[in-house]
Amino acid sequence: MPLDITPPRQQTTTAELHYLIRTPEKPTRYVLEPPPGVSAWNGVDDPHTVLIEDARGREVEFTLDRNGFTLIKAPTLVRNFYDPDEIKSVYYPEVQRWLGETLGASRVVVFDHNVRNGGRSDLPQPSDHTVNSAPRRVRDHLGAEADELLKHRFGIMNVWRPIRGPVLDSPLALCDARSFTDDELIASDLVYQHVRGETSSVEFKPGHRWYYFSEQQPDEVILIRVHDSANDGRATLSFHTSFENPLAPADAPPRESIEVRTLVFFPPNA
Repeated sequence: MPLDITPPRQQTTTAELHYLIRTPEKPTRYVLEPPPGVSAWNGVDDPHTVLIEDARGREVEFTLDRNGFTLIKAPTLVRNFYDPDEIKSVYYPEVQRWLGETLGASRVVVFDHNVRNGGRSDLPQPSDHTVNSAPRRVRDHLGAEADELLKHRFGIMNVWRPIRGPVLDSPLALCDARSFTDDELIASDLVYQHVRGETSSVEFKPGHRWYYFSEQQPDEVILIRVHDSANDGRATLSFHTSFENPLAPADAPPRESIEVRTLVFFPPNA
């Protein structure tokens, strides 16, 4: 039987994404109950309808160093992503192996994960960290080893996978790192009960280019560069968000996904 060489059908679309308006006051989100008289979130929402291009069939064009994200095939032995013990005993080592092989990292440390079922994150998420807070994350998790590790290139990488597929409802949109600058990032505080962290939010610019991989399958993983200490012209981050897909059928099942967050360390001169 002849091979089917029909190219995949492109599903480029438009959708509303929620940016943040830059204001004189630093945006602050309280994860738990805020102090009396203080708002849990003082950010100013800024929705915009944008074009989101389908990258399906063009996967090889998107690389971490150029775009800040990439798609790889990564089968898994995990049988139940809702079992935290199995995730830690099976999936964490798999992620460490893939990232070591894909990135040429000398060490990969998984520090947490998040399983989502049917939920959307409306605000574009550029980075769980800023230039200031990323080294702090290394020190938080690796203590006495941190100073030596921070002498060389390091990064923070998110690994995003559907638990079921294909993904039709609320797929992940990713912004091409070549289409924005650090000037569009807004440092924001994230306040927990005993610690205040710093993350980045995003203000709108019409030149942002958004992509998604239509009908993503459970054996496909998106690697998202959240931070990279390299300062040599390669992409240091990409911001991302899920979106309401107008092309999804009305009876599309809710999206189920897992995102793992990691610290990656590189050998000298990498």
